[in-house]
Amino acid sequence: MKIGVIDNGGQWTHREWRVIRSLEVESEIYPNTVENEKLDDLDGLVLSGGPASIESEIGKLGYIKQYIETHNYPILGICAGAQFIALNSGSTVTRAVHPEYGRKKVIFIRNESIFSNLPKTINAWESHNDEIKNLQDEYVLCASSDTCEVQAYYHKTKDIFAVQFHPEVNNTEYGTEIFRNFINVCKK
Repeated sequence: MKIGVIDNGGQWTHREWRVIRSLEVESEIYPNTVENEKLDDLDGLVLSGGPASIESEIGKLGYIKQYIETHNYPILGICAGAQFIALNSGSTVTRAVHPEYGRKKVIFIRNESIFSNLPKTINAWESHNDEIKNLQDEYVLCASSDTCEVQAYYHKTKDIFAVQFHPEVNNTEYGTEIFRNFINVCKK
């Protein structure tokens, strides 16, 4: 089993790779300009965080649209990765009224899918200038914070999951559990 991590220029891409490997799964980091075919043999894909603003720097996200649209394995979008998934599906991503940095309380409305077995509230690490608005009906909203409505979601029929916060850093409670749950989906 192997899960790829797409490097979108995020500050913690190597931590995502390290968490996956600590859970005894092979992993490799790829630039977001890698040829699509080089990702064909993966069992899952993580889209890392990235540019300071997806609204004004979307060009820095390389070919991730192709990766999402041509592969059927599970995908986990983190921060800018989550924003891109939403944007690619017709949601709006705009500058946040309240950009979030540091520790934030995230409240789970639904503890299901890769968010199952998590407490109702966790402390999560945030680092984003933009936020997702009007999440499309094909997605299930799972978590919010007091200043950011879309903190976690998943697709109703595809194995696509996303978090606005950073589960890969030690400051996020239950982050490893989110990765473990994602890996379990990839094993199916």
